[in-house]
Amino acid sequence: MTKYNEEFKLMVVQEYLSGSLGYRAIAKKYGVGATPLRKWVRAYKEFGCSGLSVKKTKQFYSVQFKLDVLSYMKRTGASHQDTAIHFNLNDPTLVAS
Repeated sequence: MTKYNEEFKLMVVQEYLSGSLGYRAIAKKYGVGATPLRKWVRAYKEFGCSGLSVKKTKQFYSVQFKLDVLSYMKRTGASHQDTAIHFNLNDPTLVAS
């Protein structure tokens, strides 16, 4: 089970996007870290609501796909988040692992 459900993430992201408070203030208000909040906002901007959801089934990726991801990171110097977005992955930890 995930620590935060999709509805909670969406509520927090929408409050941030409304422009009333910054990352730190909203993170403190809801008891979350500023870093996860930044990731949620970025995922929401790139993928919409589906960027905040947790996949119910485990996805398997080919060796070639994994090599392409790592090659892209090395060639461009992109972050895990940027690489995940480039390859339509909503979770940057997939790239890290």
